[in-house]
Amino acid sequence: MGIPTSVFSVKTALVMCSLMTLFSCGVIDKHVEWETVEPDSYPVLTAIGYAPIESQQGSNANVKRLMAMKASKLEAYRELAEQVYGQRIEGSQSLSSLVVDSESLRASVDGVIRGAKIVKTYPVGEDTYVTELSLDMKRVYDIYLTTAKPRRVKDVKYY
Repeated sequence: MGIPTSVFSVKTALVMCSLMTLFSCGVIDKHVEWETVEPDSYPVLTAIGYAPIESQQGSNANVKRLMAMKASKLEAYRELAEQVYGQRIEGSQSLSSLVVDSESLRASVDGVIRGAKIVKTYPVGEDTYVTELSLDMKRVYDIYLTTAKPRRVKDVKYY
């Protein structure tokens, strides 16, 4: 008589647990309310790009100056991308008979800069062109909000 009672109680307990699991999953429902997340402060990044005028390719001084303007602008954008995304550094070193045989170091920057403004562009002396850029992160955040809606849980209600 002891064996059937314990088998019955184990079967009953398993059935009860299964029924409770099934009913608890279907009965409780929830509603999640989201809100956007905004940073406390926004920095303004600045970058300066330099380019030599005489080293540029061109048929005359005006073409070389225009090419230096473009090169200094690209250099300033590269510096902004470095500040925002960081710089990737790759290095290698080889040894031969426990003596350094060759060593190399490579740096690269990759990223998209949106919302930068040209503050000033001007020649310095006879051979250098300079471009100054600024990037207001508040403007970048506003641009970001138009494409991706960052959210966090505001409230959860269980029914």
